[in-house]
Amino acid sequence: MVNNKREDTLKGRANQGSEAVTAKPMKIGASTPYEFTASNLTPYGGLLPVATMLEKLQFQQLIEEHVTIKRLTKSMPGFRFVLGMVLALYVGFSRLNHLQFLEQEPMLTGILGVARLPPQCTFWRFLASLHLTAARQLLAVGRQMRQRVWEAAHVELEEVTLDTDTTVHTVYGRQMGARKGYNPQHRGKRSFQPILTFLAETREYLGGELRKGDRPTGQQIAQHLESVVTALPRSVKRVYARADSGFYCWAAVEAYERLGCQFVLSAQKTARLVQQLQTARWTGSPRTDADGQCAFHYQPEGWRCAYRFVALRYRRKAKPKPESGPEQYQLFDTPEYSYRVFVTNLNAPIDAVVGFYRQRGAAENLIKEANNDAGLAAHPSARWTMNCVHFQLAMLAYNLNCWLMLFNREEPSKVEELRHTTLVTARLRFLFVAAKIVRHAGAVIVRYSDHYAEQGKMGRLMDRLRAIVQNRDCFVPVLGSALRM
Repeated sequence: MVNNKREDTLKGRANQGSEAVTAKPMKIGASTPYEFTASNLTPYGGLLPVATMLEKLQFQQLIEEHVTIKRLTKSMPGFRFVLGMVLALYVGFSRLNHLQFLEQEPMLTGILGVARLPPQCTFWRFLASLHLTAARQLLAVGRQMRQRVWEAAHVELEEVTLDTDTTVHTVYGRQMGARKGYNPQHRGKRSFQPILTFLAETREYLGGELRKGDRPTGQQIAQHLESVVTALPRSVKRVYARADSGFYCWAAVEAYERLGCQFVLSAQKTARLVQQLQTARWTGSPRTDADGQCAFHYQPEGWRCAYRFVALRYRRKAKPKPESGPEQYQLFDTPEYSYRVFVTNLNAPIDAVVGFYRQRGAAENLIKEANNDAGLAAHPSARWTMNCVHFQLAMLAYNLNCWLMLFNREEPSKVEELRHTTLVTARLRFLFVAAKIVRHAGAVIVRYSDHYAEQGKMGRLMDRLRAIVQNRDCFVPVLGSALRM
């Protein structure tokens, strides 16, 4: 028998096209069997980049140096209690009793280096043992972490914008510090009124505190503004600031001037100011949606000098008069016009000043994100000290997302190209990632699915985070291009 060399020795070609590689679908239905035999599976595979960032930036060292922990703990060191609560808030479990659902979560217990988490009562006792100064110490930790993130992520912003605002947290029961104050959603109920400041360019939480439910005084506003300006990274040279009418007072204006900030504040209605508006010289406003605009210098009562005020007015539409009783006007309303008035030390045109202030609305979205997604409004106790410390832990968890986004940005990029990924979206894309933790040849490996859609971004992020090194008193940038205006 003669063998044909071409037919018997040459390998046949593989089938080309999608038919050869398409796998059969795995059909799952009501009769599909199930079992509980797999081990070390986690739905929070995205905690690996978070743990890498915190380890490389020496978060443990900052906690041990700045936060005073006097309670002797047996199940875990004090630093790991702080880290565990921050990571639980980042994952989405905003209350201490939710920690029972993470008791044996392999990714979290692996990061904390324990076989299982302590019960939630242990976390509660640890949080109750922290003094009120721990809240300010956690702010100092956040300030140091921000400086290190900016160095490693190559952020070189020379000018920033501070957005300061307050929010209302309605509370029930006998909460220490709760007051009946400004509460538009639940009128007459007791509440807290925290004050927060964000960086408009990077959406980071810069500083703030949990406050009682009454309106902040001028001295408290000035102290807050001074604390947030001093918390800015070293590269910042020029500071712009925006705030609503709740901060309209001489103490705030004086603080901005003393700190060298360019500011725009929304003004409050007074009889003298309304009279000044009615006698001002109005012109058309082609670059805004208003019917008229004006600018004038005015010295409110109690202020030491006059400042520039800019205003827009809108013609009121005719409304049917009420059958009885006097007509009620809203803020800055007169029978003919409605007004929007701002005080500023900027020399920019009126439309530029108004446009700059209108961008402050993004801060309200950031506060909403912190309240709903970072657990800011989930006060764990009726004790004032515990709630103040928990407030800073929640905002530290909020900042973790902002810092990861700085490391995960595209190159090259500018501030106007930097898009904010909310915490809820970041969880769906980068945190809730199924993974399996295995031990092979004495090393622990985290294995992800080959169907994960963000493999490229995850790999790039891990490479950048693992490349972080410290050079003397600063961190070497891991991104080639700097983030600038």
